[in-house]
Amino acid sequence: MGRNHTQTEFILLGITDSPCAQTPLFVLFLLIYIVTLVENIGIIILVRVAPSLHTPMYFFLTHFAFIEVCYSTVVSPRMLADLLSEDKTISFTACMMQLLTFAFFATIECHLLAMMAYDRHVAICHPLLYVTIISSRVCWQLVASSYLFAFFSAIIYTWCVFGGSFCGPNRIDHFFCDIVPVLKLVCSDTHSSEMVIFAFITINAVGASVVILLSYISILCTVLKMCSAQSRARAFHTCASHLTAVVLLFGSAFFMYLQPPSSYRSLDKVASIIYAVLTPMLNPFIYSLRNKEVKGALVKCRTRFFNHWQHGRVLSSRT
Repeated sequence: MGRNHTQTEFILLGITDSPCAQTPLFVLFLLIYIVTLVENIGIIILVRVAPSLHTPMYFFLTHFAFIEVCYSTVVSPRMLADLLSEDKTISFTACMMQLLTFAFFATIECHLLAMMAYDRHVAICHPLLYVTIISSRVCWQLVASSYLFAFFSAIIYTWCVFGGSFCGPNRIDHFFCDIVPVLKLVCSDTHSSEMVIFAFITINAVGASVVILLSYISILCTVLKMCSAQSRARAFHTCASHLTAVVLLFGSAFFMYLQPPSSYRSLDKVASIIYAVLTPMLNPFIYSLRNKEVKGALVKCRTRFFNHWQHGRVLSSRT
């Protein structure tokens, strides 16, 4: 991989070249990154300690939160360092590894959103068979197969991008090593690489979108047949959060990747910020913190912790 390259390092041009904007952007994105870590790690811990959340839906959600932490961490620390540093160089190997890991985690996220949609489909359309269809074993098989195929896809993406020759400019017009801006720097013919990348993105992103779309068409048909308005409202409320997360991720990702590298524009940086920086922060709030089950589990854990703390204080005062 990358044996034909002549460049030993690249220069990331970053989000902006304005010195006045770099410090405010550093503070903003640092806060976003901290909030992202706190929210997603908090959800993982909450699901593990709250028995009421030990269901397939929250099993997928913990993996989703873990992936959000990982792929945000692939991008944000380097972006933050570059905002304060004059040296924005990144080695060939580091750039290749950043693209590989980002593609790996982003692909898994697409798969997990599809799994969550299917989980909601079974829960609403086939509630009596839910425990049988979405068993613990099936959950682990779905997640494991997603990790394996995502790793294979990430290897293909990385090979297609870094397998050519880099004999010209080494300035990447982006804030991290992503497929489209790096592929623009390849000197050799990239048509076949672009076709392979496009095919795998179609399989992963469009394939996941089809699963989500079919699941929600089935859910909509089932919900419209419900006699109770309260049942319909509850079903729609359950799906609304997931649909919002889907639109945020897939909307910005399709805008970025389902276009030829030659049409890459500065506006695509905005799309990248949405799916790589903002979405990992917003998803916990959209998908979990507005959920009554999560709020209830959070209140119970807080009460239990407070009671335990008070009990400890009483025991220490007696001694």
